[in-house]
Amino acid sequence: MNEIHIIGLMSGTSLDGLDLAYCKFSSQESLAFEIIHSQTVSYTKEWKARLASGISLSKEELESLSLDFGTFMAEHLNDFIELHKIEKIDAIASHGHTVFHQPQNGITLQVGDPKPMYDVVHKPIVWDFRSQDVAMGGQGAPLVPIADKLLFATYDACLNLGGFSNISFEEKGRRIAFDICPVNIVMNVLSEQLGQPYDDKGDFARVGNIDEDLLQALNQLDYYNQAPPKSLGLEWVQAHVKPLLELHRIPVEDQLRTFVEHVAIQISNIAEEKNLGSVLITGGGAYNRFLMERLSSFKPNIWILGSRELIEFKEAMVFAFLAYLRLNDCVNVLSSVTGAKKDHVSGRIFAGDC
Repeated sequence: MNEIHIIGLMSGTSLDGLDLAYCKFSSQESLAFEIIHSQTVSYTKEWKARLASGISLSKEELESLSLDFGTFMAEHLNDFIELHKIEKIDAIASHGHTVFHQPQNGITLQVGDPKPMYDVVHKPIVWDFRSQDVAMGGQGAPLVPIADKLLFATYDACLNLGGFSNISFEEKGRRIAFDICPVNIVMNVLSEQLGQPYDDKGDFARVGNIDEDLLQALNQLDYYNQAPPKSLGLEWVQAHVKPLLELHRIPVEDQLRTFVEHVAIQISNIAEEKNLGSVLITGGGAYNRFLMERLSSFKPNIWILGSRELIEFKEAMVFAFLAYLRLNDCVNVLSSVTGAKKDHVSGRIFAGDC
């Protein structure tokens, strides 16, 4: 297919909302993409609670959640198509929402039944991008680096600041990528204690003070000494970060200030170690001005903010791109990134009852 139109749907671990991106991909001379329309559907308190509680549900309850969330995505997919009067659709790409991510135990699960979406568009739904990689001994994450390699090769590295920070770069002819540290998955929870869903522009953190004991404890977590491939999940945050925050009983603003410093240190350490000169930044954390200031204080003049569309919808676009590669039977998961036995073509295709 030289040109294909795909709608990508992405729900991130920070529970900001459901991102939808209507994208066009072409390969006439070189690979190119365009985000034609995009939208974020914010989650209600009820949906935030349901998705956050998925980690503790039984098998039957998870199946119910997956169907309900698939129906939720289908309803908003239909609204998105009608709002933008979209006529040409070749496929839908659905990341779903990650409930479990324990690759060391051979487990990863994203909820979001594809059938309700298929019933809306009657086009192939490409979904479940991660489980095949885990079955092949990989981390099942990160999956974005294939797009970084093929679509954003002019930058030394691509950094996403979402629920977690993850980075992707070329090293000795191979694409390397991994999760660096938690970001919004922690900071949003702290901000909610102050009555806001997130720390707008980093203003809460800006007025706080660094707690040196907490900062040292965070920076000494074993994960940061591990070599890639490696990835993080909600379970890791609950097991390692949450207890530290509870142990250091300090004002929430101080916790936020300390955590921003922790994030800036961990990311800057990687930039320094890899001698990166230009880093494209996307993800909601790019709007946290205070975090950006702290990054620049450690490593000035290397951080490049993407466009608004890229900052907010790069991941939804990337999963549409993964579906584009899947439908063309092209490799879309790199073993150098995930640690799987080999590069492979991932993503299940739902096309009705067949």
